[in-house]
Amino acid sequence: MRKNVSKLAMTLVALFVSMSCFAQAGGVNNFRIKRGTNISHWLSQSEQRGEARRLHIQEDDFARLEELGFDFVRIPIDEVQFWDEKGNKLPEAWDLLNNALDWSRKHNLRAIVDLHIIRSHYFNAVNEADQAANTLFTSEKAQQDLINLWYQLSDFLKNRSCDWVAYEFMNEPVADEHEQWNQLVAKVHKALRKVEPQRTLVIGSNRWQGHETMKFLKVPEGDKNIVLSFHYYNPMILTHYGAWWTPLGKYKGKVNYPGVLISKEDFDAAPDEIKADLKQYTEGVWDINKIREQFKDAIEAAKKYNLQLFCGEWGVYEPVDRELAYNWTRDMLTVFDEFNIAWTTWCYDADFGFWDQQRHTYKDRPLVELLMSGKPLQK
Repeated sequence: MRKNVSKLAMTLVALFVSMSCFAQAGGVNNFRIKRGTNISHWLSQSEQRGEARRLHIQEDDFARLEELGFDFVRIPIDEVQFWDEKGNKLPEAWDLLNNALDWSRKHNLRAIVDLHIIRSHYFNAVNEADQAANTLFTSEKAQQDLINLWYQLSDFLKNRSCDWVAYEFMNEPVADEHEQWNQLVAKVHKALRKVEPQRTLVIGSNRWQGHETMKFLKVPEGDKNIVLSFHYYNPMILTHYGAWWTPLGKYKGKVNYPGVLISKEDFDAAPDEIKADLKQYTEGVWDINKIREQFKDAIEAAKKYNLQLFCGEWGVYEPVDRELAYNWTRDMLTVFDEFNIAWTTWCYDADFGFWDQQRHTYKDRPLVELLMSGKPLQK
């Protein structure tokens, strides 16, 4: 009899957990977030597989983030890691995601599962092959394929509490027309709400989730379980100084922040091929007021829909002068606090991160101390 009672209790607990989202029908989830980081270049934008991928991120990483004072993580995932070209699931990646979400919950970190790159859309498409593959906004089949990916992810994740796991159904959309993205948002939102009425969904605006396009975003009306997202790396000449994958990476002169970013002398000495991109940084002052001004459209969109606002990516490339990086980071944190904007840095352990996974130590302890304190660094 005792054994039967025990089995019944376990069944009831499991049922309660599996119905956690549906039990809140008509209400708003307790998916409240403030400061986090991206667990990037693991299940996304990485060629690691097998043992190397399994060892790259472990439970101690989540324990470390909890100890530091982070309260959530964003976990980018790519289609190519989770499904082969025929649409068959690749079990290892699913197991790793499952582990990550278990560790997140154990260490009191909410999690956003972010579908970062899909075969029909790559936000950084530059060569002809990538551009030819970007069919998402011109193909009904590609859009249905995206929905089908989320049906499978939902089936895998739906028993996770809506208070602890959210979905970002696409990262950095790049449609020719804003209305193309708005129509896809409505289509994917409708499909997901059929299977998960209460799950928190993270939705950004067209063209790389830029702050300047938030005013064009149309958000499904009456759904309070939505978080609005934007990304911010301005000014790029500072945050991406020396980045080989950008034209501005060829600039080798001095950068100032706050103030006029590039002097006339440094501009004149720069390579002619980048001067058109560089000129904007010789005009006007970049400081905390510029950040406030550029955040305005995102803040207004959140007010319009009465939704939480979230900056899903922001950060400074590792080679950037650290004093400049800290000055900019401090101003960003101040504006985030002023307008109650949640954030995840880009990122935990890659080129923009603060943790060195190979050496198992901090590569920028002052940065993480600044992120956690929100106060000026001690001289």
